Amino acid sequence: MFTSDRVPTLKSVLLASGVVLTLAMGVRHGFGFWMQPISEANGWTRETYSLALALQNLLWGAFGPFAGMAADRFGTMRVVLVGALSYMAGLVWMAVVTQPTLFIAGSGVFIGLGLSCTAFGAVSGIIGRVAPVERRSWAFGVSGAASSFGQFLMMPLEQYLISSIGWQGAFYMLAAAVIIAMVPMALFLREPPVAPAGAAHQSIGDAFGEAMRNRSFLFLVAGYFVCGFQVVFIAVHLPAYLKDKGMADPRLAVMALALIGLFNIFGSYYAGKWGGMVPKRYLLSGIYFIRSIVIGLFLLAPLSSMSVYLFAAAMGFIWLSTVPLTNGVIAGIFGVKHMSMLAGVVFFSHQIGSFLGVWLGGYLFALQGNYNVVWGIAIALGVMAGLANLPVDERPLARGALKPA
Repeated sequence: MFTSDRVPTLKSVLLASGVVLTLAMGVRHGFGFWMQPISEANGWTRETYSLALALQNLLWGAFGPFAGMAADRFGTMRVVLVGALSYMAGLVWMAVVTQPTLFIAGSGVFIGLGLSCTAFGAVSGIIGRVAPVERRSWAFGVSGAASSFGQFLMMPLEQYLISSIGWQGAFYMLAAAVIIAMVPMALFLREPPVAPAGAAHQSIGDAFGEAMRNRSFLFLVAGYFVCGFQVVFIAVHLPAYLKDKGMADPRLAVMALALIGLFNIFGSYYAGKWGGMVPKRYLLSGIYFIRSIVIGLFLLAPLSSMSVYLFAAAMGFIWLSTVPLTNGVIAGIFGVKHMSMLAGVVFFSHQIGSFLGVWLGGYLFALQGNYNVVWGIAIALGVMAGLANLPVDERPLARGALKPA
């Protein structure tokens, strides 16, 4: 069990985790900008690069529960430090490796591990443990807003770096930024031993088994699968989709992805805030239903710069607003002792969806020459996720002698 004499404050935790999330999520959201230059430089089809990003997302999810377990037991600080080093290695790997299989495998492992140790799952536990119960949903919303600010900040910066110093140089600059920013912030994420009253005797295995037998937890898992499919498909393939439709100005895609990040700052924050006032399951269901409507309207409307901006703004408001709500439901039902681990389990489902979304986008485009089928799948899955979240029971579990943490 990790130890520290220092008890972190909510303000310091939100600040430090916010910087970590800003870089972790901001860099990752811009990977779509590298699809065409890397593919052209190495003579690859889009499917090769898409498979690399798909593997990143899948391994991010696969490593997530273990990163969460480590954060719950040994401390968030140590996990973030490991993640920063792995993230840096992955970015350098993507810059120098030209053999397709090695590129796919190495970037998948390094970036996947890096994200699992620096993104939502790894830091959710310390946020949930430090925040008072009445402010927990709000705190998750603030952390979600920080990740969205990263997308808003990093999208134009990454495109600028690619244009000014080349796609390889851009990777090197981002690798340096990850280490320089994340390492000092990790030092603010030290926490005392985790032993909340009433949950001290529940092992990791017991917590996992309890969650997997809980119907509401499984509904959250299903919903998160859909979330991952939708957002990663759009984030990676939207720039190429717009270019295929004759909208070749790269600034349009940059602005669209930046708008998604900008509007999700507000979406994540208010999702967390409203989640403390109304049932989170209704907000989650509404988000998934609205996503399907927004995607459908985007495809039906005449394509123009304005329709792209409106689509980005609408999707942005509901982009990652599922995160504070889902984490809030998990903390409310199961407590916070194993919060990072359980968040990692749910997020694994998210990343399976991400894998399929980004890979199917590339595979079906190579097969059919368009993204029509994948757009249709995204709409149908949104309706299914909306229905799945409606019966979620948010009440704390009754554990007999054990009380929720």
